[in-house]
Amino acid sequence: MASFRKRNGLWEYRISFKDELGKYKVKSKGGFSTKKEAELEARKKELEQESTNTVKESKIADFMTEWFELYIKDKRKPNTQRTYWFSIKNHLIPNIGQIKVSELKPLPYQRFIDSLLENGLSTESAKRVHTPIRLAYQQAIINGYMDHNPTAYVKIKKKEIKKLKYLNPSYVPEVLEFIYKRSYDQGIYFECLFESGMRKGECSALEFNDINWKERTLKIDETYDYQATKNEQKINSVKTETSSRTILMREEFMKKLRIYTKYKMEKRSLIGSLYNHDQNFVFGRDDGTAFPKSTLYNTFSKALEYIEHEHLPIHSTRHTHAVMMLEAGASMKELQDRLGHASMQVTSDTYSHVTKKMETRAVELFDSYMNKRK
Repeated sequence: MASFRKRNGLWEYRISFKDELGKYKVKSKGGFSTKKEAELEARKKELEQESTNTVKESKIADFMTEWFELYIKDKRKPNTQRTYWFSIKNHLIPNIGQIKVSELKPLPYQRFIDSLLENGLSTESAKRVHTPIRLAYQQAIINGYMDHNPTAYVKIKKKEIKKLKYLNPSYVPEVLEFIYKRSYDQGIYFECLFESGMRKGECSALEFNDINWKERTLKIDETYDYQATKNEQKINSVKTETSSRTILMREEFMKKLRIYTKYKMEKRSLIGSLYNHDQNFVFGRDDGTAFPKSTLYNTFSKALEYIEHEHLPIHSTRHTHAVMMLEAGASMKELQDRLGHASMQVTSDTYSHVTKKMETRAVELFDSYMNKRK
């Protein structure tokens, strides 16, 4: 309840409220010409304080759900929405959801993040759990509900890098031979993955106008979202600015791709009205739609079985390409640009330990240099 008084001919209001520790505090402001002005301003401040108290006293589960609905849902890319909601639903709500917003402290929150890593989550997955709650508390500060963010200075330990999953380059010809015999369309699709280092979604979204025959380049600025539901958009822009890139391809592969695209266009004209003209995909089924995820998975799995190799995800083609580029003498910076990594540190952390050939070549070059100095 506000109180008012007149001092030196001007009106002043005083309002009391409870802080985060439950202690009463007083706010006052003067300089109003009339009591009515002071009453209006006091009521405004009381309403603001009521909203602040409501947020502070709410459970983190409700706080995060409301934040997601207001600031993320239908305002971010579908994949970002799914990632944030997965973290909220499967990690934040079950573990700290019943704590009051005002009661979350830095040390217990640090212990929560550490427990995620101890229970097997990767460093990147722990970061994905941390991001939405950090942003939600930051928004609460912007809105005037909080004056500090207890999640702001958490430290997420870098876990030891797991063994990188890739196919030994010597097996690539045999794998491609098997896939080509199974399906020429899928054969050249997988060859493009090995030759370019593209992600599966990037390769599936590649369109005819992304090919520059004269420059021998492929433009990558969209991705096919294999996780999207029937009601969600399948084609989206690539995740980050650095993921949007143009890559130079080998002349031999581009010759094969040119022949294939001519064949594809002829087949398209034969199919006529039954062809899906919504997209202009380079790779895909005869009706113009992208290869189903299950089709690509089964084909790659069968190829690995054929060469009696352990199971690998399709993403391993990207790692395999990186290894081949490094063994051919490409620098980390060149590989970073080709793969579309945000920083060279990501590229270096991922691939610097992969192949012994790089280390052997470096020692041989050093040995040659030292011998010349004798």
